[in-house]
Amino acid sequence: MTAALIRAGTGTMSERNLAYLDEHFERYISSGTLAGTITVVLHRDQITHWSVQGLRDRERDKPLEDDTIFRIYSMTKPIVSVALMQLYERGLFQLDDPVHKYIPSWEKLRVYQSGTYPDFQTVPCERPMTVRDLLSHQSGLTYGFMMQSNVDAAYRQLKIGGGGATLQEMVDALAELPLEFSPGTAWGYSHGTDIVGYLVEVLSGQRLDAYLQEHIFGPLGMSDTGFWVKPDQADRLATNYAASASGRGLDVVDDAATSTYLKDPIYLSGGGGLVSTAGDYLRFSRMLLGNGNLDGARIIGRKTLQLMTMNHVTGGKSVAAAAIRTGPMWREPSHQGSGFGLGFAVVLNPANGQLPGSPGAFSWSGAAGT
Repeated sequence: MTAALIRAGTGTMSERNLAYLDEHFERYISSGTLAGTITVVLHRDQITHWSVQGLRDRERDKPLEDDTIFRIYSMTKPIVSVALMQLYERGLFQLDDPVHKYIPSWEKLRVYQSGTYPDFQTVPCERPMTVRDLLSHQSGLTYGFMMQSNVDAAYRQLKIGGGGATLQEMVDALAELPLEFSPGTAWGYSHGTDIVGYLVEVLSGQRLDAYLQEHIFGPLGMSDTGFWVKPDQADRLATNYAASASGRGLDVVDDAATSTYLKDPIYLSGGGGLVSTAGDYLRFSRMLLGNGNLDGARIIGRKTLQLMTMNHVTGGKSVAAAAIRTGPMWREPSHQGSGFGLGFAVVLNPANGQLPGSPGAFSWSGAAGT
């Protein structure tokens, strides 16, 4: 899908105010803070603004284009969460099912008390981890990059989620490690959605990539979304940049010409492994806005999607109030005003979040700026 095919008039939106978006991002591009941006605004199922600015590859002076392919990282999570909930609709599991029903090696998971790997002292979980805990980041799992506990240090030491192992090998490794907290007692961002992807495989009998292609990407026409970039797509992949450690300019994180995404991966990460385009992800978003339906393709039921976009944090708390970690990332204002559903952050109180919006709005983002 390209802007030329789907661009529409501005309708009831202000052309002047939409132009401020381009001016805003141009300041970031001209200062070297960003390499380039694609900005899309959809209003009443009409695209009112589609703007492409800057470069996808600064080193080779290649411009961003409508169909540039990006690493969407954690924007993979809503897609894989929808996939699992499709299987929920088929009656293949219940949200309160213990995860060890499908991963028997996890039946005796315990909770960290003290010590360092491999000499952990642990205590029993207050209750078993459930599928809902995985979907809502209340499982007690963590990420190695959190840099806040001896448990996430063990993840780094064992290269959990590092991409060199299969999903099964990751599941087996996690069976030997303690949880950061007892499931359901706190909120902690984690590899939970990678395990959601593993459950999709267990319950459907298909590899995760094949399941997503058959049940989401194919029906929605998301032809540029997948776990790797095919040879005929390679020239459209953007180089991935990050702010320089010096505090000035950008450093290359993953060069488009040599990217690991140019090869079919061993590890299919349901938490952050997909690449996509603005147009493809817009089709997924329009399906969500269409209560699970787009152009006659019914992806998920209306009531199931409503359930997914309610706050599932124990006690109705915000993410910030329930977060196990004390770092600024989880205490920032947006998390003060949001809870978490089954795959999405959900706005509870725009005033607490200090951002204009509406209660019930749902979203998630990706680490590279998507």
